Amino acid sequence: MSFDARLLTGVGVMAAVDEAGNFAKAAEILGLTPSGVSRAVARLEARVGVRLFDRSPRSVSLTEEGRRFHAQVLPLLAGLEEAASEAVGAAATVSGRLRVNVDPWFARMILAPRIPQFLDAHPKVTLELTVSNHREEMMTGVDVAVRFGPADGASLIVRKLFETRVLTCAAPAYLERRGMPQTPHDLVHHEGVLFRDPQTGRPFAWEFHRQQEVMEIGIGGRMVLDDPSTAVAACVAGQGLFQSLEIGLRPWLDDGSLVQILPDWAEERFPLYAYHPSRHLPPAKVRAFLDFVQQITVE
Repeated sequence: MSFDARLLTGVGVMAAVDEAGNFAKAAEILGLTPSGVSRAVARLEARVGVRLFDRSPRSVSLTEEGRRFHAQVLPLLAGLEEAASEAVGAAATVSGRLRVNVDPWFARMILAPRIPQFLDAHPKVTLELTVSNHREEMMTGVDVAVRFGPADGASLIVRKLFETRVLTCAAPAYLERRGMPQTPHDLVHHEGVLFRDPQTGRPFAWEFHRQQEVMEIGIGGRMVLDDPSTAVAACVAGQGLFQSLEIGLRPWLDDGSLVQILPDWAEERFPLYAYHPSRHLPPAKVRAFLDFVQQITVE
């Protein structure tokens, strides 16, 4: 028997009529007219092929077939009510398993050191963290995904978390060998540590922004990577220049392992977005995580 949405409505009306004892009181409980209740019961009887109620001018009562049918569907109604209650609780209570797919650089440099802070604040949450910079199937089996780059995902809810600058840097040892670039055009004589765009498979183009001016420079390099931590390590070792997100880069700049070059051309900004399945009200655990991420990026 194929599913008919009116069957579920009819079962609910039947339960209300049995509890109220007549159509008029059931109609008042359900916010319907007595004739609407009568029609719903008639449709249900036609659907199941048996008479469910014995009717009299003052009351109605379940037939023998009606009592058997009612006994069979009552646990199902209770299960629906329980599921609805759990859904309400999930929307209001920060608890349960939270599955997150996060960009590698953000996961290692920003999120991982703060995870204890999030879990301490929400002791009923269990966090499952997947690290990837690919967007294909990034939502498979997860509640929320976090990615750098332009927003993508027409069927998803997208929330912008913050923006960070793109900095160009190098190790002091490299600059001693090759000299300090003075303009973006000088980079054609330098070697870069190139980073592969996970969406195109090709190295990211190097752009330099200053006020309204944007300059794209073609820089060569013998190393192409898809992991930003490895790229930074290669840059620190003196392999070449590297363009990195400013967020998370501060430890190397502060201890002198890396030096920013062309600071006057560092106005390009790269966004971080969160994605979660389309729904009017995401679970409280998702909202809490997104609020936490937004908080730690501005501290």
